[in-house]
Amino acid sequence: MPLFQLTGVAGWLFMPMAEAIIFAMIASFILSRTLVPTMAKYMLAAQVAAHQALASGKAQPSQSIFARFQRGFEAYFVIFRNRYRNLLMHLLATRRRFVPLFSVLAFCSLGLLYFAGQDFFPEINSNALAIHMRAPLGTKIAEAGKISMLVNDEIGRLLPGEVEGIVNNCGLPFSPLNQAFIPTPTVGTQDCDLTVTLKDEEAPVAQYRAILRKGLAEKFPGTEITFMPADLTAKILNFGLPAPIDVQVSGRNLYGNFDFAQHLASRLRKITGVTDVTVQEPMNTPTLRVNARRTYALGTGLTESDVANNALAVLSGSGQVSPTYWLDPKTGVSHLVDIQTPLQFLQTMNDLETIPIDRGDGNPQNLPPQILGGLSQIVQTGTPGEVAHYNIMPVFNIYATNEGLDLGTVSREVERVVNEERASLPRGSSLYVRGQATTMNGAYVQLISGLAMSILLVYLIIVVNFQSWLDPFIIITALPGALAGISWSLFLTHTALSVPALTGAIMCMGTATANSILVVAFARERMDLHGDAIKAAIEAGYERIRPVLMTASAMIIGMLPMSLSNSQNAPLGRAVMGGLMVATCATLLFVPCVFALIHSRKSKTTTAEGERA
Repeated sequence: MPLFQLTGVAGWLFMPMAEAIIFAMIASFILSRTLVPTMAKYMLAAQVAAHQALASGKAQPSQSIFARFQRGFEAYFVIFRNRYRNLLMHLLATRRRFVPLFSVLAFCSLGLLYFAGQDFFPEINSNALAIHMRAPLGTKIAEAGKISMLVNDEIGRLLPGEVEGIVNNCGLPFSPLNQAFIPTPTVGTQDCDLTVTLKDEEAPVAQYRAILRKGLAEKFPGTEITFMPADLTAKILNFGLPAPIDVQVSGRNLYGNFDFAQHLASRLRKITGVTDVTVQEPMNTPTLRVNARRTYALGTGLTESDVANNALAVLSGSGQVSPTYWLDPKTGVSHLVDIQTPLQFLQTMNDLETIPIDRGDGNPQNLPPQILGGLSQIVQTGTPGEVAHYNIMPVFNIYATNEGLDLGTVSREVERVVNEERASLPRGSSLYVRGQATTMNGAYVQLISGLAMSILLVYLIIVVNFQSWLDPFIIITALPGALAGISWSLFLTHTALSVPALTGAIMCMGTATANSILVVAFARERMDLHGDAIKAAIEAGYERIRPVLMTASAMIIGMLPMSLSNSQNAPLGRAVMGGLMVATCATLLFVPCVFALIHSRKSKTTTAEGERA
């Protein structure tokens, strides 16, 4: 199930990006080996001729603003590169201390991800709020509508000048399909869904929820106010649920499970970061149960069916027991004729008990009339407002939302409380935690596995190209630095680890590896020429610093708008930027030290073996 869910949720967002990257890399690979050499042959010829003319004194340097800027930039870049070489020489001299220290710091930095938190997808600012209002159970739909209008006025007062419009939808929908496919916790006439549209397209909805949650609770005691996902992405991530956390109590002991669900919900409300904890299925909806007295009914010549049909006709209309249609001869449209007692005549228990009961045959025997109170006993009781099932078994859903804390931290606390309460479950019942938190854990397992697999595949591909197991290992030593940079960027920007951030980590691995290949490949070529690993490392860093910085800078600058945007992909940009910043430093400083450390030791070992031979 996690694979299907990840494919259905994360796939729709990242599949176009992945396809764009794949096709762009294929095109760049083909063009770099066909068009680029051809263009270099024709376009660089004029540049070579200009340099030769300057060297021979036949031409003067250009005085255009671009030429002067380039000469000034080159002068400062030479100074920067010389300082970098001096720093690299110092680190190479202390490489036996620098390499372990850098490695320990890189791996310890991964612990920052625990403090950054974990989310499935980040919440973004939007212009919509979805509120569910549940008045006291049994409230008529007309009264619930009045309360919802008062709630509308209070929302406008709490958010002055921010509300553009509010749409109220009270009671059960007309079609059962709407109830099945719309994510709403509505179970009866006392429920209303409020969709609040804000004027600001990027309104801080998290702050507005905190304001409304406190203000509405104080203004409307006894009325439950909960918040549901408003934007499309959050609705999809919840898979039709009104909250990201769903604790299910499953079993056939309805009343025992309901009492346990109420107790568990009271414990979940005490968890820091958990809000809007509700038991979806109420068991105490006010109900009047009519228990027919068969002995009394038979004594008057009536049956229990007669009692039920008369009561239904009065309370629900004749359309329930005897549907009658009238065909309009002018339009040809059939209309349902429904005869029902007006509500003003059903206001008290006495009105209910005096409902007349007959056989429905016109009373040809002229029997004395009977009333409902004489043939039955009317009992006030509570009944289930909604009966839910999961895999056939009856289930009670405890919905909860995280607010102010990341979903990973909150879900771990919920799991802890659930495990503590398992011993108190009624016999034969089961307890499960479902919802977005479970899907998030499955997605994390897949993405982290994909990250590890990508590193392994990159390593094996480099092994094939280099015909060596050692140099590819030196190349991928820059990757722990990339992971450390990702950890620091998420921690410093208060961004929780999420699916976009993990996707950015996978993207970062490719660029970091490519830069490391530039340095190690050049160092290996220089070492093959003169046999000095330390000198080869210095030359590689000095000569390859320009392409490494150009590649990393292009990626970082390209990700900057995404990292600052109000979108689901902002963590991706921040992860790539932080990872490449540290990975570039690791490529230019750490990788040459590892190269020198390994190959200098290997050279000493080879020399010693040659002397013994």
